[in-house]
This record gives sequence, C-alpha cells and structure tokens, in this order.
Amino acid sequence: MNTLYYGDNLNILREYTDSESVDLIYLDPPFNSNRSYNVLFKDERGKEADAQITAFKDTWHWNEAAEQTYRDLVTLGDARVASMISALRESIGTNQMMAYLVMMAARLVELQRVLKPTGSLYLHCDPTASHYLKVVMDAIFGPQNFRGHISWKRSDTHNDAKKQFSAITDHLLYYVKTDHATFNVQRTPHTDKHIANWFINLQLPDGTTRRMTKTELETGKIPEGARRFSISDLSSPNPRPNLMYDYKGYPYPAKGWRFTRERLEGLDREGRLLFPSKPNGRIVMKKFLDEQEGVVVGDFWADISQLRAADAERLGYPTQKPVALLERIIQASSNPGDLVLD
Repeated sequence: MNTLYYGDNLNILREYTDSESVDLIYLDPPFNSNRSYNVLFKDERGKEADAQITAFKDTWHWNEAAEQTYRDLVTLGDARVASMISALRESIGTNQMMAYLVMMAARLVELQRVLKPTGSLYLHCDPTASHYLKVVMDAIFGPQNFRGHISWKRSDTHNDAKKQFSAITDHLLYYVKTDHATFNVQRTPHTDKHIANWFINLQLPDGTTRRMTKTELETGKIPEGARRFSISDLSSPNPRPNLMYDYKGYPYPAKGWRFTRERLEGLDREGRLLFPSKPNGRIVMKKFLDEQEGVVVGDFWADISQLRAADAERLGYPTQKPVALLERIIQASSNPGDLVLD
C-alpha cells in the first residue's frame, strides 16, 4: 500500500490509521527552530491550511488550539502522559516550547498506538528540543523501550561559529513498541585506514603466519594465496566461572573464555586459533579480512552526507533528507513487505 494523505497528520492518524497496523515510523517533524522556510501549501480551494503553514514556519505559539490539545492530553490520555505534560507546563510555562511539545505529544500518543508490537519509531530532531522530546517519549513509550540516541553528522564545521562549537549534527531518538521489535544489524565497508591499522597479519598457503612487511602494508600487495587477518581477544567481558578451563596447557583469561570448550575446539579444528610462543601467553582468534562483512553501524552516523546543490536527488526544499539516511533506517527496522509510515 503506497498512500499519500493530505492534511493534519493528527486527524489522519485518528481517522484512517488502525491500531497496531504499522511496522516502522520515521518522523521528521518541525524542529522548533524558530525559522521560516517560506514554503506554503494551499488546499484544493486555494486556502492556506494552518497546519501546513505552521509546520514550515517552524514557529509555535501558545494559543487556544495548544490549550485545548493540552487539556485533551491531561483529561483524556494515559495517566503517565498527563503527569509528564503537566509537570512540563509547570516547569517551563505556556510559551513557544510548551506549544511545540504539546503538539508533538498528541501525535506521538497516536503514533505509539498505531505501531505493531514488532514496530519501531525514529524521531528526527535537533538540540533545540531533543532533551524535552526524550522526556515526552519516555512517558509515552516507556523508558525501557528507548533503544538509542543516534547522532547524524549532516555537515562539516562552519567558519561562522564564533561564540560556540559549530552545530553539525541532527539527532534521531529511536524507540520500539516492545522487546520483540524488528532489528537487522547494519554494516558499512571497512575503510582503508581500518584495514591498514588492524589487518596486519598474514596466513600463508602453508598455514604459517607472520606480520606483514612495511612494503606489503603500504602497497596492499601480498603473496598469492595469503590471507590477511586481525586478532581477536577470546576473553569473556564478564566473569564466567563455568568457562574457566585450561586449553592445551594454556591458562584461561582472568574472567574466563568467551566460548565453551566445544566451541573453542571447533575453532581450533578450523585453524582459527593463534597460539602464543610462551606457555603463559594468551590464545587469540584469527579474523580473516576476506570473511568480514564490514563494520557494524553504531549510534554515530558520519558516513551519510547532507544533500549538496549538485546532487541529483535534491528537490529544492530546505528540510529534505538524503535517501541513504532513510534506507538505513528502513533496512535496520523493517523487512520486505512491511508498512512504513513517514
């Protein structure tokens, strides 16, 4: 189903979106940046729609609509949400920020409702309100369902940052509906620098191993049939008394092995263990470069650039996000055939 709805998303959610019907939500709302983007949309009668104008002006005011939405949240909503939004009002008052948070809270309540138990939500924001939005989302989704605060490096530093550090990141608050949420690990290719710094050993065709020479590291050229590898510690990160056993005369690490004896024996048969020359040394595991899927993506995304003027996908509106950013979110938190709500 590919459907584009026109109008206030709060009404669309309430009238047209069933509970627990959506697999993934990507939310890129106004940031409360107090900026005017000068992009206005009109309805079929040529009348300017308030929700559309407000969204693109990105300026909020406490008015009758904000007051009514606040009352609805306090009197008709979940007790946790009512308590949270009341405390925020008492703390920061009825100002532009509170109007923004009330608008967001009402929509986030509906978005949480429409998510499936396996669903996830990514809220795109900037530092102007991200800390308040985190409090709002903790109340709506439950703090136990917070999965991460992702920082996206959207641009390089600016020369005009005279009195503060240059703002170069946006933020994505990542929440799930339950512990059963879909998640697919994402990876990026190893950089040349990472390979040069870590994969500095060779296993030759006859099974012997050695460190790469300076020339081999500089050129990347290695003997035919050789395999580059890095070494991986086999120590358990936490104390594991049941995994404290000697192996082939070598002592176990202080907190025990990472693997059971059966698994360690399997790695040994596959030729993946590297034994130390000294009896009190540590056994390590060989990680071959030609078997690596890439680097696991963490919560700092610096490999996706903001759109440039010459990019073919650029459409010209100021808040457009790169396709690669959306692709990563979709690939990580949904599967083919899932329903994604933007």
